[in-house]
Amino acid sequence: MTLKERITEDMKNAMRAKDTARLGTIRLLQAAMKQKEVDERVTLDDAAVIAIVDKLIKQRKDSVAAFVQASRQDLADVEQAEIGVLEVYLPQRLSADEIQAAVAAIVASVGATGPGDMGKVMGAVKTQLAGKADMALVSAAVKAALAG
Repeated sequence: MTLKERITEDMKNAMRAKDTARLGTIRLLQAAMKQKEVDERVTLDDAAVIAIVDKLIKQRKDSVAAFVQASRQDLADVEQAEIGVLEVYLPQRLSADEIQAAVAAIVASVGATGPGDMGKVMGAVKTQLAGKADMALVSAAVKAALAG
């Protein structure tokens, strides 16, 4: 079963269970997937769906930070609940140590020597770690590897 099919099944289950919060979040995800398919005239594979889920989670995290800063904990809680629903569709994330090891290996394979090679390293890192790690942590690990 592909990730896209699993999301559709989860939507049907949420409808049967009358779980409106979960259903709303899954519908948002499906709308984002459909939008990408229509815009680019493609059929999404699991990697593309994971990228969309990652993007939606990042948007929700930004919203949570903004709502907390504005003292709107009620809205922050809604966004946090949506993050919980979306995270189910992500693969197991790499730990910080695994990220550092992967970045070190990529830096060595690319032959990067300093901060000027950041773009070259990030390009290689994105293809290998997309969906497997939080890219903010990956970026920090690349900066640290190239600085030291």
